[in-house]
Amino acid sequence: MTHIIETVATVLERELAPTIERWMKRVDKVSELTRVPLSYEERTGHLPQLLREVIIRLRLEEGAECPKTSSAHDHGKVRFDQGYSAPMLVEESLLLQVSIFDTLRREQKRLDSSIILTDVVTIADECDTQLKHAVETFIELDKHGKGGAERRDQESL
Repeated sequence: MTHIIETVATVLERELAPTIERWMKRVDKVSELTRVPLSYEERTGHLPQLLREVIIRLRLEEGAECPKTSSAHDHGKVRFDQGYSAPMLVEESLLLQVSIFDTLRREQKRLDSSIILTDVVTIADECDTQLKHAVETFIELDKHGKGGAERRDQESL
Protein backbone atom coordinates (compact mmCIF):
# COMPACT_ATOMS: atom_id res chain seq x y z
CA MET A 1 0.00 0.00 0.00
CA THR A 2 1.44 3.35 -1.03
CA HIS A 3 1.07 6.33 1.30
CA ILE A 4 0.19 9.64 -0.26
CA ILE A 5 2.65 12.27 0.89
CA GLU A 6 1.19 15.74 1.33
CA THR A 7 2.63 19.08 2.28
CA VAL A 8 1.85 20.61 5.65
CA ALA A 9 0.01 23.41 3.82
CA THR A 10 -2.22 20.89 2.02
CA VAL A 11 -3.02 19.06 5.26
CA LEU A 12 -3.86 22.30 7.06
CA GLU A 13 -6.04 23.41 4.17
CA ARG A 14 -7.92 20.11 4.15
CA GLU A 15 -8.19 19.98 7.94
CA LEU A 16 -9.15 23.64 8.45
CA ALA A 17 -12.58 23.03 10.02
CA PRO A 18 -11.49 20.14 12.29
CA THR A 19 -8.50 22.21 13.49
CA ILE A 20 -10.83 25.08 14.39
CA GLU A 21 -13.19 22.65 16.16
CA ARG A 22 -10.32 21.25 18.24
CA TRP A 23 -9.19 24.81 19.04
CA MET A 24 -12.71 25.67 20.20
CA LYS A 25 -12.82 22.62 22.48
CA ARG A 26 -9.56 23.77 24.06
CA VAL A 27 -10.86 27.33 24.47
CA ASP A 28 -14.03 26.03 26.14
CA LYS A 29 -11.85 24.53 28.90
CA VAL A 30 -10.20 27.87 29.77
CA SER A 31 -12.43 29.82 32.15
CA GLU A 32 -10.48 33.05 31.62
CA LEU A 33 -11.49 32.95 27.94
CA THR A 34 -15.06 31.76 28.37
CA ARG A 35 -15.81 34.53 30.89
CA VAL A 36 -16.21 36.71 27.82
CA PRO A 37 -19.49 35.45 26.38
CA LEU A 38 -19.12 35.11 22.60
CA SER A 39 -20.95 33.15 19.96
CA TYR A 40 -19.10 30.46 18.06
CA GLU A 41 -18.71 32.83 15.09
CA GLU A 42 -17.51 35.71 17.26
CA ARG A 43 -14.91 33.47 18.89
CA THR A 44 -13.69 31.66 15.76
CA GLY A 45 -14.38 34.18 13.00
CA HIS A 46 -10.73 35.22 12.66
CA LEU A 47 -9.34 31.69 12.43
CA PRO A 48 -10.06 30.80 8.79
CA GLN A 49 -8.17 33.90 7.61
CA LEU A 50 -5.33 33.39 10.07
CA LEU A 51 -4.95 29.77 9.00
CA ARG A 52 -5.06 30.79 5.32
CA GLU A 53 -2.21 33.20 6.02
CA VAL A 54 -0.24 30.38 7.67
CA ILE A 55 -0.89 28.22 4.58
CA ILE A 56 0.20 31.03 2.25
CA ARG A 57 3.39 31.46 4.26
CA LEU A 58 4.11 27.72 4.11
CA ARG A 59 3.80 27.83 0.31
CA LEU A 60 6.11 30.80 -0.19
CA GLU A 61 9.41 30.26 -1.93
CA GLU A 62 12.36 30.42 0.45
CA GLY A 63 13.35 34.04 0.96
CA ALA A 64 10.12 35.43 -0.50
CA GLU A 65 8.50 38.30 1.36
CA CYS A 66 5.27 37.60 3.22
CA PRO A 67 2.24 39.46 1.89
CA LYS A 68 1.04 42.28 4.14
CA THR A 69 -2.41 41.89 5.65
CA SER A 70 -4.53 43.71 8.19
CA SER A 71 -6.13 40.62 9.70
CA ALA A 72 -4.01 40.58 12.89
CA HIS A 73 -4.70 44.28 13.42
CA ASP A 74 -8.41 43.66 12.86
CA HIS A 75 -8.37 40.72 15.27
CA GLY A 76 -6.66 42.81 17.98
CA LYS A 77 -9.31 45.51 17.58
CA VAL A 78 -12.20 43.04 17.68
CA ARG A 79 -10.87 41.30 20.79
CA PHE A 80 -10.28 44.68 22.46
CA ASP A 81 -13.88 45.67 21.74
CA GLN A 82 -15.09 42.29 23.01
CA GLY A 83 -13.40 42.84 26.37
CA TYR A 84 -10.35 40.61 26.08
CA SER A 85 -7.06 41.32 27.85
CA ALA A 86 -3.64 40.99 26.20
CA PRO A 87 -2.91 37.76 28.14
CA MET A 88 -6.14 36.31 26.76
CA LEU A 89 -4.90 37.01 23.21
CA VAL A 90 -1.70 35.13 24.07
CA GLU A 91 -3.66 32.20 25.51
CA GLU A 92 -5.78 31.91 22.37
CA SER A 93 -2.67 31.95 20.20
CA LEU A 94 -1.00 29.23 22.26
CA LEU A 95 -4.12 27.09 21.96
CA LEU A 96 -4.15 27.63 18.22
CA GLN A 97 -0.56 26.47 17.85
CA VAL A 98 -1.33 23.37 19.94
CA SER A 99 -4.38 22.70 17.75
CA ILE A 100 -2.37 23.08 14.54
CA PHE A 101 0.37 20.80 15.83
CA ASP A 102 -2.26 18.28 16.94
CA THR A 103 -3.62 18.28 13.39
CA LEU A 104 -0.13 17.58 12.06
CA ARG A 105 0.36 14.80 14.63
CA ARG A 106 -2.90 13.19 13.53
CA GLU A 107 -1.83 13.39 9.88
CA GLN A 108 1.88 12.64 10.34
CA LYS A 109 1.84 9.50 8.19
CA ARG A 110 0.83 11.68 5.24
CA LEU A 111 3.56 14.27 5.81
CA ASP A 112 7.07 14.46 4.42
CA SER A 113 9.17 13.92 7.54
CA SER A 114 12.20 15.58 5.96
CA ILE A 115 10.56 19.04 5.95
CA ILE A 116 8.05 18.92 8.78
CA LEU A 117 10.32 20.61 11.33
CA THR A 118 10.99 23.48 8.95
CA ASP A 119 7.24 23.88 8.47
CA VAL A 120 6.60 23.71 12.23
CA VAL A 121 9.08 26.57 12.72
CA THR A 122 7.32 28.56 9.98
CA ILE A 123 3.92 27.94 11.61
CA ALA A 124 5.18 29.04 15.03
CA ASP A 125 6.80 32.13 13.52
CA GLU A 126 3.66 33.10 11.60
CA CYS A 127 1.40 32.58 14.62
CA ASP A 128 3.78 34.60 16.80
CA THR A 129 3.98 37.38 14.21
CA GLN A 130 0.20 37.53 13.96
CA LEU A 131 -0.06 37.59 17.77
CA LYS A 132 2.51 40.39 17.98
CA HIS A 133 0.53 42.54 15.56
CA ALA A 134 -2.76 41.84 17.36
CA VAL A 135 -1.22 42.73 20.74
CA GLU A 136 0.37 45.90 19.33
CA THR A 137 -3.06 47.01 18.11
CA PHE A 138 -4.62 46.06 21.42
CA ILE A 139 -2.05 48.06 23.40
CA GLU A 140 -2.44 51.07 21.12
CA LEU A 141 -6.21 51.03 21.62
CA ASP A 142 -5.79 50.57 25.37
CA LYS A 143 -3.59 53.70 25.54
CA HIS A 144 -6.46 55.78 24.21
CA GLY A 145 -9.12 54.64 26.62
CA LYS A 146 -10.27 52.05 29.06
CA GLY A 147 -9.43 48.44 28.36
CA GLY A 148 -12.20 46.25 26.99
CA ALA A 149 -12.65 44.29 30.23
CA GLU A 150 -12.81 47.51 32.25
CA ARG A 151 -15.43 48.91 29.88
CA ARG A 152 -17.50 45.71 30.16
CA ASP A 153 -17.31 45.76 33.97
CA GLN A 154 -18.43 49.40 34.13
CA GLU A 155 -21.29 48.76 31.71
CA SER A 156 -22.64 46.05 34.01
CA LEU A 157 -22.81 48.44 37.01
